[in-house]
Amino acid sequence: MRITDLLRLLLLAAIWGASFLLMRIVAPVLGSMPTAFFRASLGALGLLAILLILRVRWDFRGKLKQCLVLGVINAGLPSAMYCLAALVLPAGYSSIFNALTPLMGVLIGAMFFSEALTPSKTTGVALGLFGVWLLTQTGPVAVDMYLLLGAGACLIATICYGFAGFLTRKWIGQQGGLDNRLTAFSSLCGASLFLLPLFFGSLAVQPPASWGGLQEWLSLAGLGFVCTAFAYVLYFRLITDIGPIKASTTTFLIPVFGVFWGWLLLDEPLSWAYLYGGAVIALALWLVVRPTETVQLNNAAR
Repeated sequence: MRITDLLRLLLLAAIWGASFLLMRIVAPVLGSMPTAFFRASLGALGLLAILLILRVRWDFRGKLKQCLVLGVINAGLPSAMYCLAALVLPAGYSSIFNALTPLMGVLIGAMFFSEALTPSKTTGVALGLFGVWLLTQTGPVAVDMYLLLGAGACLIATICYGFAGFLTRKWIGQQGGLDNRLTAFSSLCGASLFLLPLFFGSLAVQPPASWGGLQEWLSLAGLGFVCTAFAYVLYFRLITDIGPIKASTTTFLIPVFGVFWGWLLLDEPLSWAYLYGGAVIALALWLVVRPTETVQLNNAAR
């Protein structure tokens, strides 16, 4: 991997790690559903501007409807869940729970998509769940109903991401695939449409006591334009340059930045639980995403 690729990988992890910090700033003020809606809609607007600047050809190959539905699963519902979690969980917790996404993908693949569940992956899933239990039991936040609900919301988001990976391959990757930038843009449009009634519903039931100030709206702009639109383009470019396996290693780095940003900018307490809970989850991730012996032999044969 080139130095420039490594730097871009670190930049992406830092950006996505910061998204949990920004949600933690905005959601308690504006509410979870407004935060989720503005993130998706601003992200869609940002990607629209990027697509127009790059003069991308608008050819959805008859897959626009699938992209919109995929957006609900891959962006709309997960964004709502993480914004709900941001009401009660430190940014570091949410970023570490987010790292369970590949593990959920393994379970979902085995249960619904006939994917092989190897001993390495099985061990990884078990270790990952143990790491979550370790963090919730020994971390700086007291174990109560709010913690459990926040953790549950994060886990629902990772389940959505797990399904989205397989559905993207099934719906979008077949018959020649689709430009990743168009997929990202239309997915965010689908997410925005899904979140729109939830946004208005939340305003009707419990409108925000305040619409915030400059800090909250700058944080929203960062969530939408940087952590969503720009990050999507950066991620898909990394996939093109270094491949999906190496690009997915950003999952290992996001919790480090999530904990760091929360401590640096929100004075969230540090805890040894972040270290050993995160280390267990990182080991679990390595067991899940590492190339299998079969893949290594196939690569050697080439």
